[in-house]
Amino acid sequence: MSSRLIPRRSRIITALAAPVLAAAVLAPAASAQASQPASAAAAQRGEVSAAAVTFSDDFNGPAGSAVDGSKWVVETGDNVNNHERQYYTPGTNNAALDGQGNLVITARRENPAGYNCWYGSCQYTSARLNTSGRFSQTYGHFEARMKLPRGQGMWPAFWMLGTDIGSVGWPNSGEIDIMENVGFEPRTVHGTIHGPGYSGSGGIGAGYGIGDDFANAFHVFAVDWSPNKITWSVDGTVYQTRTPADLGGNRWVFDHPFFLILNLAVGGYWPGDPDGSTVFPQQLVVDYVRVTN
Repeated sequence: MSSRLIPRRSRIITALAAPVLAAAVLAPAASAQASQPASAAAAQRGEVSAAAVTFSDDFNGPAGSAVDGSKWVVETGDNVNNHERQYYTPGTNNAALDGQGNLVITARRENPAGYNCWYGSCQYTSARLNTSGRFSQTYGHFEARMKLPRGQGMWPAFWMLGTDIGSVGWPNSGEIDIMENVGFEPRTVHGTIHGPGYSGSGGIGAGYGIGDDFANAFHVFAVDWSPNKITWSVDGTVYQTRTPADLGGNRWVFDHPFFLILNLAVGGYWPGDPDGSTVFPQQLVVDYVRVTN
């Protein structure tokens, strides 16, 4: 992991409804702290009702319908900074409800609208959603139940950015990556924080592996965020905790509101581009997103 010296992700995307000045870079994960049960993360969040739910989307609605615009902003554009290959589109071709209580973000090998990307005519389309201007929160439990895509070049993510990114820029705004996966690691996900002095290849995080591909079943990915502490878990098992003591004297910037982001990127510095083994379309299927205080 530490051998990757190229920043994983920087993001500058134009939002349809509310601009998000996101320029963030994901970093290689450091060694995980010892895994331990997280009070079973309230039995895989079965006891989440004990806390006040501040944001929830179960993605109920007719098949083919759009996400709830009162909760989500659909972003559009490409991403030259990461050398990602997709164009994030508007509408429901790449992000739609499936009629069974899921949001499906679909990456396709196509370019029917003739989109132009940093490398020329775009080869792929996908979707990215955020809650900027709709919902943000400081501290709490943030989780999503998802089934990941598979294949070389796939890069799904569930993450957060500080709401002050437009004024202080990235990484001073902070970034919390709740879950990332790259296709060449089908049984591993990553959680990372980025801030001033620990961004890009210097981001601080860890990976977590299981004995089966994450694409074969739904899993719950979560963070518990409190003053001076962030803890990551998968299916209720804690695999990493970060505090200011991990920053080597750099500033802890996780003390203000953050908003949520869901996306499925195709290609880029970290995952590499799709190859002949990659099957399209690929889907990130999201059962729910839930936040409590």
